[in-house]
Amino acid sequence: MVLEGQVAVVTGGSRGIGRAVSRELAAAGAAIIVNYKTDNAAASALVSELTSARRRAVAVQADVTREADVKRLVSTALATFGRIDVLVCSAGIVRDRLVAAMSLSDWEAVIETNLRGPFLCIREVAPSMIGARSGSIVLLSSIAADRGGRGHANYSAAKGGINSMVRALAVELAPKKIRVNAVSPGIVLTEMTERIREVAEEEIMRQIPLRRYGQPEEVARAVRFLASNESSYVTGEILHVTGGLGL
Repeated sequence: MVLEGQVAVVTGGSRGIGRAVSRELAAAGAAIIVNYKTDNAAASALVSELTSARRRAVAVQADVTREADVKRLVSTALATFGRIDVLVCSAGIVRDRLVAAMSLSDWEAVIETNLRGPFLCIREVAPSMIGARSGSIVLLSSIAADRGGRGHANYSAAKGGINSMVRALAVELAPKKIRVNAVSPGIVLTEMTERIREVAEEEIMRQIPLRRYGQPEEVARAVRFLASNESSYVTGEILHVTGGLGL
């Protein structure tokens, strides 16, 4: 129970990797604010699951690309639990297109959700963490930030921005005793990766030394490590959970 008594906000916390993270941090003792954008049913089901297991959890609707929504998300978390110890930015989207066919809206939607969203969340959470002189921020990056690939220039750019932001904010917030890190998954069995797995499964599998896809729970355990004091001397790092993809 390495997060006993702490409070964690998980954006995109009701589906995919975010859902696994919500479960993992709750099992470690944290109260969870499960953020979701549109799928109220999934968020409500997860909150019911966690509360049935005697964990504290609430669902809060917010679009992380909207400044007013993010302010409401953070103020609701503080009003409900009185503090925020952990922020996990897991909300993300893909809109893969070859560059000649990529519309401006495809580019902007991915950058806004995957890069602007974490910035807004960190900016709003930072004052309470600075006041407490304590906190851990964990962002979800991707192997796409490190490897070239066809059709996801927008996604790669956003995740590369995440990695750079992690390093900059780790330096900026370290004097306030706030740690900032990222987890960089490879190909994980989620709805988001379904399309790429269907199109290029054999090619992808040849590039993964462990010869399998990752499970969301395996990524969530890495997030829990970075969120907790188990990683008390770790900041500014990008922890790869890829099965060796990219070696």
